[in-house]
Amino acid sequence: MLAAVLETPETGNPRACALFAHCFTCSKDLRAARAISKALADEGISVLRFDFTGLGESEGEFADSNFSSNVSDIVSAARFLSEEQGGPSILIGHSLGGAAVLRAAEQLDSVKAVATVGAPADPEHVTHLLSSSEREIEESGEAEVSLAGRKFKFKKQFLDDLRDGSIDGCVRGLKRALMIFHSPVDEIVPVENAAILYKLARHPKSFVSLDDADHLLTKTRDAQYVARVLAAWADRYVE
Repeated sequence: MLAAVLETPETGNPRACALFAHCFTCSKDLRAARAISKALADEGISVLRFDFTGLGESEGEFADSNFSSNVSDIVSAARFLSEEQGGPSILIGHSLGGAAVLRAAEQLDSVKAVATVGAPADPEHVTHLLSSSEREIEESGEAEVSLAGRKFKFKKQFLDDLRDGSIDGCVRGLKRALMIFHSPVDEIVPVENAAILYKLARHPKSFVSLDDADHLLTKTRDAQYVARVLAAWADRYVE
């Protein structure tokens, strides 16, 4: 079972529904996820934000998850949202969640627009965060890695899945409007990743520079800016 929160407009029926996928090893309760979802609700867009398997309040073992399971979680969350309010017309993904929504979009007919925030152009980019333990994972089959002060167990299948997780074809054949948000000073996922995604994608596509924002959008004003721009942009593509 996946845990989720549905943010809805206080003014009444939403003009669109969105699904938010959080960043690598984060949760639906990350400050940026909450701020973006709340700001979009204020713009009349309901947002379902959820925890990937084994993270936050969702069930399952994180060690048994991988990029492919993240994509499956997005599809499952979208189907749940379809039963509650109609399918999501907007997918939003932060960091690795951005790469995952690009992969998941092709499985969701209701989606008209996709937005990424600080997303890598290749899921394998994440392996640089595991570089100190990558050899141990390869040789022993698993290893415990400390990320941002928290310990996570990673198995070899996680690395193998990332290496097989190219999203080039998905981006080229997206057939949805794409908005790419990225900071030019992002130290976790360099802005060159945004350039690659933009070149791969077909129109309609847009890029917004997040100026001096950090990767996690720890400043609330940066997250609110993303939401306001996203809401105005998506209005052209969603009913």
